[in-house]
Amino acid sequence: MLAARFVIAAVCMVGLLVLRRERLPRGRVLLALMALGGIGYVGQSFTFFTAAQLIPASLASLLLYVYPAIVAVLAATFLRQRITGVRLLALLAALAGSALTVGQASGGTPLGIAMALASAMFYSCYIIVGSRVTPHAGAVASTTVIISTAALVYTVLTVVQRPPFPGDAGGWAAVAALALVSTVLAIGTFFAGLQRVGPADASTISALEPLVTVVLAAMVLGETVTPGQMVGGALILSAVVVLSRVSGRRMVPQEAPPT
Repeated sequence: MLAARFVIAAVCMVGLLVLRRERLPRGRVLLALMALGGIGYVGQSFTFFTAAQLIPASLASLLLYVYPAIVAVLAATFLRQRITGVRLLALLAALAGSALTVGQASGGTPLGIAMALASAMFYSCYIIVGSRVTPHAGAVASTTVIISTAALVYTVLTVVQRPPFPGDAGGWAAVAALALVSTVLAIGTFFAGLQRVGPADASTISALEPLVTVVLAAMVLGETVTPGQMVGGALILSAVVVLSRVSGRRMVPQEAPPT
């Protein structure tokens, strides 16, 4: 299913690239974007889904959401992005909010915990490298290369493993929706935002994801929202509002494109 999802997404992105008359990047930029797709994106998704099979999904999600802290440290170390007191408070609020939103998690095997933490590290490196590369290629071209490379990797894995495919139109419609909304739109808008606010703030704002998941689960699936989750959501929203006020200037380095 992952292969089908990424193939559909790749076809859509190639079509969009042609309509916009944009060119694919070349040289080191192209190789870096291919590495983001084939190693970063595939590595993150593989380790996370493996972790979700070994430990409770809530614990896997909670461990994944240590990545904003990792990104902040990596950005300060390699990109010389200063961690101000305001950004640090926003980061801590987002992490606490994510923990409350995901819920109390326990159990699991050491391997599952290690895989979840590896997923967070993959994603953190993916964001840091993406912040350096995407300004030289653009959001659409970057997304096209990343998704196409991930599609190629997952297609090879599908040929080897031969997993089952959806058996009806409803299943394929779900795959198409995942490809268009959860892949094309998600990756494209993330890179567009990454160019505007920088890696540390972009990763912290991404902590909205568990909040949105809880809200949609309540609206669509009828799940109950607990008081702890409401407090967690308030913390996340507070962090996002603070970051939106302090991220007025462009923070991605404006250096000559690598060749």
